[in-house]
Amino acid sequence: MDSIVDFPTLTRPHIGLGVRDVDAAVAFYKILFGADPVKEKEGYAKFETDSPPLNLSLNRSSEASPSRGADHFGIQVKTRAEVVAAHGRLKAAGFATMDEEGVTCCFSVQDKIWAIDPDGHRWEIFVVLADADVHSLPGTKPVAAGEPGEQGEQKSADPADSPRCCG
Repeated sequence: MDSIVDFPTLTRPHIGLGVRDVDAAVAFYKILFGADPVKEKEGYAKFETDSPPLNLSLNRSSEASPSRGADHFGIQVKTRAEVVAAHGRLKAAGFATMDEEGVTCCFSVQDKIWAIDPDGHRWEIFVVLADADVHSLPGTKPVAAGEPGEQGEQKSADPADSPRCCG
C-alpha cells in the first residue's frame, strides 16, 4: 500500500518531540515554520512542512526536556535574507532569539539565528557562506539571547554565552 500523505521529496525526516504544553509549543512552531499544524488532537499536534521537508510531531509529556534528546535542531537555508526573515518572525512573536554573523561551525562560516522553544529545545536557522579549516570559532556579532523558553524582553548576549556551534 502506498502512503496517503504526499510530499515533494522522496523521503523526509520525522522528529517526535515531547513537550509539556502542546499549545505553547504549537505557537512557537507556527512561527518557526511559518505554517499551521496539519493535525491537532488532545495532547498532540503535527506539522508537515515542505520547506524544510519535515514531519514534526509534538506529544504532551510531563518529562519533556532538551536533555533527553538532541543537542539542537537546525534548518539550513540558502540565503541570508531567509535567516533575517526567520529572526524577524520569531522576535516579533516574542520568542527569545540570538543571531550570529560569521560564526565558524562544523568547518564552515555561517550566519545564523538561534531560537528556543518553550521546552528548551534549541533551533538554529543558518546559511553556509564559506568553508573553514577549523571546526568552530565564536561569531562576530551575538545579538540577543534569552533563557530557555523565555519570551518577551530581549537582552544582549555575551559571546561566551553563545550556543557554541554543535556542542
